[in-house]
Amino acid sequence: MTTPEIITFKRNGDSSLGYISIAEENNQIPFEIKRIFWTYYTPEDVIRGKHAHYETEMVLIAAAGSITVKTELIDGSIQEFILDKPDKGLFIPKMCWHTMQYSHNAVQIVIASSLYDEKDYIRSYDNFKAEQI
Repeated sequence: MTTPEIITFKRNGDSSLGYISIAEENNQIPFEIKRIFWTYYTPEDVIRGKHAHYETEMVLIAAAGSITVKTELIDGSIQEFILDKPDKGLFIPKMCWHTMQYSHNAVQIVIASSLYDEKDYIRSYDNFKAEQI
């Protein structure tokens, strides 16, 4: 995968017992998993992200609430996704500028292909755009 893409996780169970969805490395998740983190209690007026990664790929999941994700690839193509079901994730490839805005009750799980490394981040939009040249 080289573009942002929705991944639908199989939902097992029923409404009387609840559901479980599973994400497995190199199956639903298209990379080796190195890190998992989550965000929560993010105020609705805060926009998070505002960066791209040189190497890291990620899958974003709204475990609760909803998350609006805007993406921009190095070629300038822009997309918007709404994550509002825990059995749906969004693949974010490397070199993809992304922002997230959350509902008041959103819990986001992020599955990443690398350990945290500040050198992997492009935090300036102007620097990201300069990579297009």
